[in-house]
Amino acid sequence: MAALVGRGDVLVTTVGPFLQLGRAAVAAAVAAGAIYLDSTGEPTFVREVFERYGPEAERSGATLITAFGVDYVPGVLAGALALRAAGGAASRVDVGYFILGGGRGQAFSRGTLRSVMGMALEKNHAWHDGELRTEPAGARLRTFDVAGRPRPGVTIGGSEQFALPRCAPGLQTVDVYLGWFGAASQALHVASRVTPLLGRVPGAARALAAVAGLVTRTASEAPSEEALAGMRSHVVAEVFDGSGALLARTRLVAPDAYALTANLLAWAAGRAAEHGVRGSGALDPVAAFGLDELRAGAAESGMVEETS
Repeated sequence: MAALVGRGDVLVTTVGPFLQLGRAAVAAAVAAGAIYLDSTGEPTFVREVFERYGPEAERSGATLITAFGVDYVPGVLAGALALRAAGGAASRVDVGYFILGGGRGQAFSRGTLRSVMGMALEKNHAWHDGELRTEPAGARLRTFDVAGRPRPGVTIGGSEQFALPRCAPGLQTVDVYLGWFGAASQALHVASRVTPLLGRVPGAARALAAVAGLVTRTASEAPSEEALAGMRSHVVAEVFDGSGALLARTRLVAPDAYALTANLLAWAAGRAAEHGVRGSGALDPVAAFGLDELRAGAAESGMVEETS
């Protein structure tokens, strides 16, 4: 990687799980002063890019834009648009991710399944009381109205916790909810109370990682075309004031997760190569391209927007 990447190049990486395989690409981009984009959804890796590699990238002139796919561009965009509509009274943002529809067969690739299972074993993050905090995945549970029905989600760490406080410095809370699990969300929420205890048991994390490997070994490298047919990604962002009153809501709907990620990465890489980005260091999508430009790129990538 170091031999291939030069200053000003645009490097796009989709390797995963990123905690196992992703560091070589980001380190090469930092050293070269390149523009880096990845497709990770892994909270620990997202935080590592911002906190570990971000300061190094500022010094070298590199730009790092992590999680530029279905995780977590739609939530950053929806949250930023809702914040703009809400005005200066915003105190809390909740973002929910849901996947609906699809046909029969395997809906996720082996790499995605390994990454998702790994989230439960790694530390997550949240933005609470105006600062970044560490917590287990699934620490909170809530429902969102999606496609006319209440649907549950559990909290995870995304890039929204880094991006949205930059858009509205007075924000006290940013929570991101993953609603891929349906009725199993409640069980995941309960399990979040046990996960921190397992970390104190010698060898427990290694054993759980081995189980995750066994579970995903039979999965295919790519999802089936039948499963992807008719699949849609739904993202909801809601902004509240300090008393809990809803100020604004933004909804985004897009094609299946893999098509959306591919389209977003292609748009961002082309845009960065032709026009550059708005700074160096670890940038969120809004900071890198500007809200209106990101909005236009998301529309080109297939996202349909509804604001209320």
